[in-house]
Amino acid sequence: MKSQFAALILAAAAVFPAIADTLTVKPDAPKRYVVKKGDTLWDISSLYLNSPWKWPELWQQNPQINNPHLIYPGDILSLGVDEHGNPVLIIDKGVRKLSPSVRIIEAKGSAIPTLPLSLLEPYLSYDQALDEGDIAVFPIILGSNKNFKMSVTGHLLYVKGDLKRGGNYGIYRQGKPYKDGLRTLAYETMLVGTARALEPGDIADGVPSTVKVETVKREIKAGDFVMPLSQGQDHKANFKMSKPSQGVEGEIIASSNQHREFGPMSVVVLNVGSKQQLVEGNVLDIFRQSPTVVERDGTPKYIEDSSSLDKLIGDVGSWFGEGNSENSTVWHMPSEKVGELMLFKVYDNISYAMVMKTSQPIQVGDSVTN
Repeated sequence: MKSQFAALILAAAAVFPAIADTLTVKPDAPKRYVVKKGDTLWDISSLYLNSPWKWPELWQQNPQINNPHLIYPGDILSLGVDEHGNPVLIIDKGVRKLSPSVRIIEAKGSAIPTLPLSLLEPYLSYDQALDEGDIAVFPIILGSNKNFKMSVTGHLLYVKGDLKRGGNYGIYRQGKPYKDGLRTLAYETMLVGTARALEPGDIADGVPSTVKVETVKREIKAGDFVMPLSQGQDHKANFKMSKPSQGVEGEIIASSNQHREFGPMSVVVLNVGSKQQLVEGNVLDIFRQSPTVVERDGTPKYIEDSSSLDKLIGDVGSWFGEGNSENSTVWHMPSEKVGELMLFKVYDNISYAMVMKTSQPIQVGDSVTN
């Protein structure tokens, strides 16, 4: 009987292979939506889908429009169905007859970004995450033309490196380490100012390069290092939203606001990156481990409220995957989903991500997975 039932399940799966992946539009999704300045692709996706990363399945690229993957303020989106009855969203613009074809009149202005650009710009344009080896190769500031501890706009700085005359440089400072346990994955790298090279210098002959400070974000000090402004910058604002196809297990190891808890639109740092085949635009779920319970003589208590002995049993049990004694049982509760985030800048071992949705405040230490 069991084998017959199993065969029936397999037959049903063969006949309806795509049922589990059917794209479902929200019941209250608008039939028509006019894109506004300030919208993001995530916002619009969330109007139509419970899973915004499935947007490419809903959005139908129109080959009559230049850059069909982009959406502009003023565009009119219309919800309909395709020839197979699947929900689709198409762009509904004014058309102008040009015999023998029809050309769409494209909206002017900047395409809407996938995520709020104003919040991402410092990370996309300037601040970075570099490992110690990368930082060590960049020339450092030796001092200034004035005996000041800190330099300001207009000061001349002397740099231990052969810079290109007229080149634009960012002045950076190594910040806090991003750690995964005891292992340092990278260092926060903060832009403190910008400068233009006046004299190239010749380090082999003991002559430093000379740069003039043009902007200051933070105080500039001897020991800060310089890097060409074009290096490491990425002004990309549009990402292809997707779930990673491979398994991912990571953790939030830092946040931009340094707070204990944070919510939507917060920038966080993960301990996974391109080595785990992650790319910009990947969407991951955020999970939190539910608190452990110790049941002693039939009475359950959270482990922090238990006796020292039960806490020890719980700790030892977590090491060995057990945690039970004659009178105590340790219950390791499951993890529960508490939010979603999207990666917008990916390095080898770490990634910057924006928290998009939460059911409760997110914390450093929460896990991420697909």
